[in-house]
Amino acid sequence: MLFNELETINLRPKPFEFYTAVDLWTDEHTSRQMLSFHLNGSIDVSSRNAEFIRQSVDWIVSRFGLSADSSVADFGCGPGLYAAQLAGRQAKVTGIDFSRRSIEHAIAVAGKNGLPINYVHCNYLEFETEEKFDLILMIMCDFCALSPAQRETMLGKFSSMLKPEGRILLDVYSLTGFAQRQEAAGYELNQMNGFWSPGRYYGFFNTFKYEEEKVVLDQYTIVELDRTRTVYNWLQYFSPEALREEFSSSGMKVTEIYSDVAGKPFDSESAEFAVVAERL
Repeated sequence: MLFNELETINLRPKPFEFYTAVDLWTDEHTSRQMLSFHLNGSIDVSSRNAEFIRQSVDWIVSRFGLSADSSVADFGCGPGLYAAQLAGRQAKVTGIDFSRRSIEHAIAVAGKNGLPINYVHCNYLEFETEEKFDLILMIMCDFCALSPAQRETMLGKFSSMLKPEGRILLDVYSLTGFAQRQEAAGYELNQMNGFWSPGRYYGFFNTFKYEEEKVVLDQYTIVELDRTRTVYNWLQYFSPEALREEFSSSGMKVTEIYSDVAGKPFDSESAEFAVVAERL
């Protein structure tokens, strides 16, 4: 019955109960949409806007003293917007992403510009290498989309892949950002201007807040003629203390905190913040 189907659509799952990020980035249609957002330098969707990325790269190169002797790993590199600029500054860059479409675009851009970037197409939770890095990046709050267990796995990988004096730079959503989110529900024909499918569909959306866990779920149920699917976009929000604790549990420590990955001084009212970390 339709009533029961609507009850299911609006059911609140447990935090991080389902994981569909791979589907979002590998689906033929949605991956094309995501790439178009990445490459639109005027907006902050999928990637930061082009001007912010330029400022961020300038700061990263300066802060970490990157040179031709520096090795950098960019986890969740997308179409290589950071990787290409860092390689253009002579750094040796490895980019990891599980969107084949984004990696193929990144490889094409690197080839056109003569940039020797090592791009790896895989889920970065499964990435393995013997190489050690001076700097590991995870930008655009990718860390927040991971469950506690996945974050533990990720930090373990980071620790094992760092050179002795290596550093990690990542950004996350703050508790100020959490307070700004509100629960919501609704539906729309061809929701988000056809983002979810090239054909006709109804998109149901729910935003659930989990106060105790400081987690937000943006849940999308896409009803097409021949199938119904649900995409779960989980976001963990952090206090600086909570993030420090996660790093400490993985044998690392946070050494610096900023409002963003362009080095803006930390502001407790910012909706995001960035940290630099190293091994203990």
